[in-house]
Amino acid sequence: MIRVGTEVRTECAANACELQNRDTNRGARHRGPGGRRASAGPRRPGGKIRRVPHGRAPQDAPIAIAAGIDGSIWFTIDHANAIGRLRNGRIERLPTSSRNIEPLGLAVATDGSAWYTDLAARAIARISSVGEIARFVLDTPITRLGRLVIAPDGAAWFADPTGYGLSKLKDGVFTRYQIESARGGPYGVAVTADGDIWATLQNGNQLLHLAVDGTSRTFDLPRGGAVPTDVAVGSDGSVWFLQFRANRIGRFKDGQFSDVEAGPENAGLSGIAVAPNDDVWFGMMRRASLGRLRNGHIEIFALPRDNARPFSIAVDRDGNVWYADISGFVGMLPARHAVAR
Repeated sequence: MIRVGTEVRTECAANACELQNRDTNRGARHRGPGGRRASAGPRRPGGKIRRVPHGRAPQDAPIAIAAGIDGSIWFTIDHANAIGRLRNGRIERLPTSSRNIEPLGLAVATDGSAWYTDLAARAIARISSVGEIARFVLDTPITRLGRLVIAPDGAAWFADPTGYGLSKLKDGVFTRYQIESARGGPYGVAVTADGDIWATLQNGNQLLHLAVDGTSRTFDLPRGGAVPTDVAVGSDGSVWFLQFRANRIGRFKDGQFSDVEAGPENAGLSGIAVAPNDDVWFGMMRRASLGRLRNGHIEIFALPRDNARPFSIAVDRDGNVWYADISGFVGMLPARHAVAR
């Protein structure tokens, strides 16, 4: 096994936590189920955590995580009146003036601001790099919100399961795109470099493609009851998505579906991101691990704590893999351990 990585608790007051790193390096690989190569044992990211006393008793639960082009890492916090930001190895808690609930959606714009879903306020919120908050309230009395992305034109797109649709927020105006599917249930959202939107429909067991010109199309997954959740797009146009109940990583490319099994046991797949080299990273909540899919082969990186629950994944500009652990941590797998040896 290999221990590499860094973690820090997230219930720290502003500027109260620092990350330190400690690495060891030993491990081997072998053929996994179905002849695919897998790790002989999971690689174990570990890390020395330095904590500064701050007197806060409650434990935060990071939900969504996103990387900014300036190197900052943002994360939402469940049932907290703050949003987290990590810069230069230090965590800041930026006040949001109200307590959020299940903030599943988060993305960072090119200007350094972060956009996130604010379920309690029935709004999409923007926090600037200096902490200024703007909220855009939805017109629905009951709201459920899924993941969120920022398109190349600056629009915020998010899954709106309440209305069985996708919504766009641009220049303060909401535009809703109704899904032509009786089952619907949008959750994950991703955007291509050209501005096309891809989404998962959990209840419909489908992928949805919404083109820039507004035309849409759904694609039925070949595996019944797979329950697609998070989705991401690679540089080659491949659409990668998690199949929660099928325990598989799916790919849709050139009109064809394929998938890879995440392991012999249900891993509790959650969170997916595509690295600049097109490696696909995902969380395995029931295995306290991260998974990497490369060239059809999965390798598992076990996290420092056996009770870790990585819910969301992001890859920063340097190739470091970040995860939001709902048990109260933000963690990072350094790029030097995330690439082939």
